[in-house]
Amino acid sequence: MSDSAGSLGQEGLGAGRLEADPVLVVHPGVSGADVAETTFTCFAHTKSRLTVRLIVRRVRPTPGSQLALFTSYDHHAFVTDREGDVLEIEADHRRHAVVEQTIAELKSAGPAHLPSDRFTANAAWLALPVVAHNLGHAIGILAGHDLPRATAATLERTLFTVPGRLVHTARRLRLRLPVRWPRTDAYSEAVQAITALPQRR
Repeated sequence: MSDSAGSLGQEGLGAGRLEADPVLVVHPGVSGADVAETTFTCFAHTKSRLTVRLIVRRVRPTPGSQLALFTSYDHHAFVTDREGDVLEIEADHRRHAVVEQTIAELKSAGPAHLPSDRFTANAAWLALPVVAHNLGHAIGILAGHDLPRATAATLERTLFTVPGRLVHTARRLRLRLPVRWPRTDAYSEAVQAITALPQRR
C-alpha cells in the first residue's frame, strides 16, 4: 500500500475511526515541524476495513497560505501501512510530493497531447516538454531569490513573461526592463550566469 494523503475528517479518509490518542513527536530539526502519529481504521464499518498508521505534520503557515480565522498551523495528514521510524516515513512522503508536482507539471504540457498513432510524435511530445521543464528550472536556480523551487507556472508568470522591450543601440540588441519591475535582479542574475557559461567551439 502506498502512502495516501488526505484530511483528518472521516470523509477524507473514508468511514474510519481513530484507535488511540495521537503520539506527538516534536522534531525541531525537520523544518521546525511537529509530527504526530496514531492508528486509524479505514472503512471501519465495512468488510474492507484496514488498520493503518495516520501521520500528521504540523507547521507554521508560510506566506501565502490560506488559513481559517484564528488558525495557527497548517496540518498535512496521510495514512500508510509502512513500518519504520515515523520521521523517516514522513520525510519520504514529502519527497514523493515533490516528484508528484513535477509529474503534474509535465502532464499539463506535452504529454497532454498523448497518445498519437505515430511513435515519433509520441517521442517528441514526451522529450521536448522534459527538456523545456529542465531548462526552465535551471534558469530558476540561476536566478536565485525565491525561484529555485518555483513551479513552472510561477517561472512563466514571474520570469519568462517579461514586460520589456527589445531595442537596437550601437548595432547591439538590448532588453529594456521597467524601472520598478520586481524581478529585475533575479532576471539579471540569470542572464549574467547564462552569458558567463563557456562557449563550445
